[in-house]
Amino acid sequence: MQDSFRGGADDRSREAQALIRADSHAIATARLGYVPLGYGAEPEEEEKLAVSLRRYVHLLLKHKFLVLGTAFVFCVLGTIQTLMKTPLYAANVSIQIEREGAKIVESGTTSPTETGSVDFLRTQHELLRSRSMAERVVSALNLYKDDTFFKPRDVSALGLITGYFSKTQTLSPASKIAKASDILISNVTVMPVPGSRLVDIRYLDPDPHRAQMIANGYADAYVASNLNRRFEANAYAKTFLDDQIKQLQIRLQESEQALIDFAEKERMVEVNDKTSIAENSLAAANAAAGQLISERIKNEQLWRQVESSTAINLPQVLSNQVIDTLRGQRKALETQYQEKLENFKPSYPEMVQISNKIKEVDRQINAEIKTIRNSLKAGYQSSLAQENEMRARIEELRTEVLDLQKKGIRYNILKREVDTNRNLYNSLLQRLKEVDIASGVGSNNIFIVDRAIVPTSPSEPNLSRALFLALGLGLVTGIGISCLLEMIDDRVRAPEEVEQISGLPTLGIIPRDQSDMELSVVIKDHRSHVAEAYRSFATALQFSTDSGLPRSIAVTSAGAGEGKSTTAIAMARHFAQIGLRVLLIDADLRRPSLHIKLNLDNSMGFSNYLTGASMPPDLVQRTDHPNLAFMASGPLPPNAADLLSGPRVYSLISLGSDVFNVIIFDSPPVLGLADAQLLSGAAAATVFVVGAGDSRKGALRAALRRMYMARVTLLGTLVTKFDPKTVGYAYGHEYDYQYGYHMDTEDADRSTQKPQLARY
Repeated sequence: MQDSFRGGADDRSREAQALIRADSHAIATARLGYVPLGYGAEPEEEEKLAVSLRRYVHLLLKHKFLVLGTAFVFCVLGTIQTLMKTPLYAANVSIQIEREGAKIVESGTTSPTETGSVDFLRTQHELLRSRSMAERVVSALNLYKDDTFFKPRDVSALGLITGYFSKTQTLSPASKIAKASDILISNVTVMPVPGSRLVDIRYLDPDPHRAQMIANGYADAYVASNLNRRFEANAYAKTFLDDQIKQLQIRLQESEQALIDFAEKERMVEVNDKTSIAENSLAAANAAAGQLISERIKNEQLWRQVESSTAINLPQVLSNQVIDTLRGQRKALETQYQEKLENFKPSYPEMVQISNKIKEVDRQINAEIKTIRNSLKAGYQSSLAQENEMRARIEELRTEVLDLQKKGIRYNILKREVDTNRNLYNSLLQRLKEVDIASGVGSNNIFIVDRAIVPTSPSEPNLSRALFLALGLGLVTGIGISCLLEMIDDRVRAPEEVEQISGLPTLGIIPRDQSDMELSVVIKDHRSHVAEAYRSFATALQFSTDSGLPRSIAVTSAGAGEGKSTTAIAMARHFAQIGLRVLLIDADLRRPSLHIKLNLDNSMGFSNYLTGASMPPDLVQRTDHPNLAFMASGPLPPNAADLLSGPRVYSLISLGSDVFNVIIFDSPPVLGLADAQLLSGAAAATVFVVGAGDSRKGALRAALRRMYMARVTLLGTLVTKFDPKTVGYAYGHEYDYQYGYHMDTEDADRSTQKPQLARY
């Protein structure tokens, strides 16, 4: 084995990097179809709801002491506050709010007619709660003169301090009225009776007789204020109507004078809806223009037809008797000419004479045709001139009609303004007379149904209700604090969170060991929960690619202490136990720990090979399992990243693949170092370890981002230290064989043996 390690080292070192990258490409290609957030069908809505409910229940159970403690504190504070309150007596008075008062004079009221709508009733309720109503009651009952009315009703440290300093101050009557009004507003309650126009006014006071007096005083003050508002509205209406009538009288006079001036200027007596002479003339002119246009088009077509043609066979030429006679003469002469041409030559005097006669007839025909053309042209020009004259006349008539319409519109506007002002003036005069009559008649739409009586027992404070409210407020506050703590806590606890953040499949889930034993000892116990979970994880690795288990695997995590070293040991032991030859390399050249967990020597190792000081056969150590070999980290170099970036890592993987079935690298954490990216890039595949409850979401995202930028082939994630109780629901199956945790005597003896170098 030693010769095979060394003999082909030079040749294989040049091909190692290409081979390992090809293996990584095959693994990445095999994982392209993975959907990270679920396997198979999506869960049903009922299942999602059940999971959400279980999580909320777990949240309450997790923070039950916080929630219960908060509720207890609120209950204690509510009890103390309730017991410190002064007993208060409640006096109730019932009033009826009608839509509107009885009308003595129809349309005499100046208040708007109400329809009993929600807005009207709500307005009345707010008037009852207003400060002006409270001040009216205080002034009517002289409450600001009663010193006992200002005594504090609740005992508190702040009230004692402010009461002590307020004794030294002398308040003015206005200040007392304002303070008494504040007390009334804080103790009066307006309670509308649903489905009716009844309203109950409830007042709380330490003195039952004063409570009765103030409740009845509220009802009386509300009735009086409603009457006062009606009288004030009538008085204001009279003043307003007088002013408006004077203004309308002036406007009416001005509009009438403007109408008269306009009619005199334009000499208009009245403009009605009958058709005017100008409009009739415009209509007749439009009709005549249509006929002239038709005549002009006809003459133009005749002229254009004759003008553009030289033939004599036109209908206008053929129908002419003169031309017809001349054509007959020419035909006779032509016949005579042809008959004599048989006996005489064209130069013969008689033949010349006949030829001259034919030319004369042609000249007469052409002259007649020209006359016809001139007559048609003259007819077209005459029609065009008549059309133009008619168009000009139509424009004059149109201008005249438009001017007449403008004057009529202006006249009608002025007339409407006069009519409007006159109607407004008359209606305001009528309204003023009605208001003047109605102002002397008092009507009210508020009635007192039941007056308040002296209460016999206090109604406040109610201890049971106060405890119930304090308990509810305490529970809500405790739950809110619990939810806030969960929102602030960004630690990754569940495998679903890891899959959602990373987009990678969860290859395994390692439960948190609850025993006090060392984790390396627990892993050796094949019947422990942790060992069973690691075996399940190692089995998943064997099916993670199409080609089976990768030949080289790097194990890394975002930060330190998440269980990557233990994972590397557990993987190596499992694969060795199933018959594979495994080489475990401690590639953490910063803080190595595998030699401590395996109780082996660290004087020589991986760093010696990277520097070229030693070859692998001299660095590999035997372990407690015959199929498992170990290469320690060796002396810590000052330039770990520089050593890992060289080609010797690829060469080691290529050479080791001839001897071992799988090579496992325990690499440093990703954050803060470049070692993990370099080792993961050299290995065929990488397993990312996430410690449940230890890893932060931001750190996990940052680490995965760095791995993706380095184009590392990530097979998936391994969630370690998982506690189902922290996420509120049972995850997977827990194996409990009830045999306890123990270690075989043979394994214990083997773990205490001294390390030996292996010669492969």
